[in-house]
Order: sequence, then C-alpha cells, then structure tokens
Amino acid sequence: HGQEGDQRVLWGNICMPCCAGTKETAFISAVTAAGLVHSVTRSCSAGNMTECSCDVTLRHGGSASEGWHWGGCSDDVHYGMSFSRKFLDVPFKNITGKSGSGLVAMTLHNNEAGRQAVAKLMAVDCRCHGVSGSCAVKTCWKTMSSFEKVGRFLKDKYENSIQISDRLKKKLRRKEKSQRKIPIGKEDLLYVNKSPNYCVEDQKLGIPGTQGRECNRTSQGPEGCNLLCCGRGYNTHVVRHVERCECKFVWCCYVRCRRCETMTDVHTCK
Repeated sequence: HGQEGDQRVLWGNICMPCCAGTKETAFISAVTAAGLVHSVTRSCSAGNMTECSCDVTLRHGGSASEGWHWGGCSDDVHYGMSFSRKFLDVPFKNITGKSGSGLVAMTLHNNEAGRQAVAKLMAVDCRCHGVSGSCAVKTCWKTMSSFEKVGRFLKDKYENSIQISDRLKKKLRRKEKSQRKIPIGKEDLLYVNKSPNYCVEDQKLGIPGTQGRECNRTSQGPEGCNLLCCGRGYNTHVVRHVERCECKFVWCCYVRCRRCETMTDVHTCK
C-alpha cells in the first residue's frame, strides 16, 4: 500500500494492547531488523539482486607479512543495514505526536540494535593456497555468522533488556533514576512498559495463558512443565495410540500390517 500503508501496519504492531512497549516487542523489533539485514546481504552475495553484490571495499589489501590478502566474496553487510534502515525506520520517523514518541524512539533503537548484532558477529573465513597444502598464502573474506548465532546474541540482550522512561527529553533515559548515569549501549534492547503476566489468561489483552498447555516433564527449557506451567504444577494422563506397524508386502499383491497399540504419558499445565 505504499509508505503510508506501511506506517499503519508498523504502528499497529507496536500498539497491540498485550505487548506495546514491552521487552518482547523490543526483541521482535531487533530480530526483524536483523533478519532483514541477514536476508538481503545473503541475496547480494549470491548475486540474486541487481542493486548490490559483494563488498567491493575489500577487493584489495591484506597483510603480505602475515601471508594473507582479501579475496573471494565478502558479505556487504553495510548495504543490508542501509536497506533495513530505509525499509523499517523511515515509516516510524514520519510518525508524529507526543503519545507515541517514546514507543517510536524505543523501536528505532531496537531496530538498530538488531542490525548492530549482525555487524558485530561478522567473521573472517580464509582459504589456504600453497604446495601440498602448505598454506603459504591465504585468501580471506568477511562473512556473516549464522542467524541462529545472531538470534542467541539478541536473546541474551532480551534477557538483560533495559527499561527506559517514556518521557523523552534530549535522549533516551533509564527508568531508574539511580542508574541514569550508566550509558545505554547501541546493542542494548530497551523497553518502556513492564510485560503482562503471560501465565494467566486475559481475554482483554488477548493473552491465552498456559493452562491446559502440553509440556515436557523432563525438560528444563521453555517447553518444560516447571517453566511453562508457571509453578502451578501439571496433570498427567495416558493417551492410547493405535497405528499400523510391521507392514510387509505379500506376493501378489497386497500389504499386510499388524495393528500396534502404544500408551503414552501426556502432561498438561494445571
């Protein structure tokens, strides 16, 4: 729908009642921006886009004394970051009004934090050249880390996100007055509002709660019963599964199977 339509969609996303200005919103903004950088940059390196290619600034140079030089196709993360800024940030920058200024500033910061994560985790890969694999000379290029690694980095930032004041002055400020002298890093994730209780159903906020959710009794991860059930405990019931098994081809010409029955314990949150 053009830029105006994009503004409505993006503004609507950060104004959802259940998560507006929370650290979950911060994480989504960062991951979205990082994902766009990662995807566009990969497409550039693969030659799938006419507007970009490899990072031409690294075609020459290196360290002759250390026996390596730039070569190959370095990922042009700068183009990917620029594309992400134009696509995600410009609609927000055109939004005016005091009521949304704190959320807009928060979103713009978190978008950039996601992009900075991709840039920070750039790595250098090299290939050896020389007689019998002696590696007398190496050709090196810059490459992005896997998006899984970027995601883990941002998840850690999410766990340590910073609450900021919704009253903007010259710059973003921490909510806690005693911590305002501590600088906010460009890679930090910021939030304005505390998260609601996702454990308990709240139809007004669109939160389904976790009652009745199936969980893993032996897992310590997010799908584990201890965490997913929010300390309420869980119910266990036995489910009977009936399926065809031990199928064999009989000449000629049909398949003969046994009917197998298994019993499985299923755990659901109270």
